[in-house]
Amino acid sequence: MAVAYFSTWTTYGTWLPGDQRGWFERSRGLQSPNPFRELEAMLRMTEAAVVLDAEQRRIVEQTIADHCQIRKWTLHCVNCRSNHVHVLTTAVDRQPKEPREQFKAWCTRRLKEHDRMKRDNWWTERGWDEYIDDENSLVEVMSYILERQ
Repeated sequence: MAVAYFSTWTTYGTWLPGDQRGWFERSRGLQSPNPFRELEAMLRMTEAAVVLDAEQRRIVEQTIADHCQIRKWTLHCVNCRSNHVHVLTTAVDRQPKEPREQFKAWCTRRLKEHDRMKRDNWWTERGWDEYIDDENSLVEVMSYILERQ
């Protein structure tokens, strides 16, 4: 049984399929850079890429903290960067995807309340979740999220 879930997701348009850093394809795992695939993804974008400013990052972190409190989930730590979010949480009897998707949905709502441009897309479609199975790993991931970002 997992002690916690380490979830990460990126902002819209900042890590596209084909990206030079590599990218994940569902059911196929890590893929090599592919400039043609990246260009194709860029051309399908309906809005500019999202780079969160300091206030938007604060909104995201506060929304996640509030949601954990409402759901009675343990928030070990959260770190919202300009182009991605890391969350370490314990959500008993939940699949790791569920908290991540709820966080993304609520953060979208809160960001839209403060958005002058009224954009629709804030996040990539999915994200990445990892089971954290022991206390040592929990401490290591917390350190990564809080100190090495």
